[in-house]
Amino acid sequence: MKIFIDTAELEEIKQAVSWGIVDGVTTNPSLIKKAVDRRKGKISMEDYIKEIVKVSPGPVSLEVIGRRADEMIKQGMLLHEKFSPFGEVAIKIPINPSVNGDENLDFDGLKAIRHLSSEGISVNTTLVMTPEQALLAAKAGATYVSPFAGRIDDYIRANMGMKIGKDFQKGDYLDHELLRSARNKVLSDAMASATSIREIYKSSLVHSAADRSHDNGIYSGVDLVTRILRIFRAYNFKTEVIAASIRNSRQVREMAELGVHIATVPFNVLKDMIKHYKTSEGMRRFMDDVVPQYRELFMEK
Repeated sequence: MKIFIDTAELEEIKQAVSWGIVDGVTTNPSLIKKAVDRRKGKISMEDYIKEIVKVSPGPVSLEVIGRRADEMIKQGMLLHEKFSPFGEVAIKIPINPSVNGDENLDFDGLKAIRHLSSEGISVNTTLVMTPEQALLAAKAGATYVSPFAGRIDDYIRANMGMKIGKDFQKGDYLDHELLRSARNKVLSDAMASATSIREIYKSSLVHSAADRSHDNGIYSGVDLVTRILRIFRAYNFKTEVIAASIRNSRQVREMAELGVHIATVPFNVLKDMIKHYKTSEGMRRFMDDVVPQYRELFMEK
């Protein structure tokens, strides 16, 4: 599995690259602006992006801001022209740029993906929340699709009446196995008084209990990525899946177990991945056990 770092902070990118485990970078305009603002006018946004592209050992995903196909195509080609001389660039295109659903823009993202891909420009399809969206992006020729695992976890928790900051924190792991067990218990209780299959199937109480714990049959962000990979493998799509909106190291592990092509990981999650209490404890014991005679082996004569 490739690891992209999800940040716009140049020092974080350099540090992670020095560890030898980073294969690319994902970022967004607001993160870039914050990073540039922290430098208090010492560097322009364009030059700052060039530095990110130079440092990255692999593709840097850069986002368009238009919503119509012609705008996104023009902006994507401009970003590619400006920054690809300095390294590898992928253009981030939203799978569906419509905001209100009534603007006839639903398929403009696919049009832009098709056009840019036909020009040989790598496209990272972003804001993917369903396997259906991922399928359409792959058929349009996207180089990458980025399902937002963490946001789906948040959405499912919100459907169950849970509030971020009160019932869970942004970095908390969604235990989908526990959630499934709880759902089955609630369903069992809801069905207990029914006298027929028809009554169970038509029960609003049963449907309410069932529907709150998933998003159209998707039970977690990890489950979303699982189903996308299943579809891609069934039809031999060349499009690679980037597990995005990663919130914790356990999510990274579960994505790796699925065989996802890429996970884009925040800097703080990368640092958490290397830590374990028993590793630190083992190091302390190891250092305590080093005898003087062994230490002398490393002394220069």
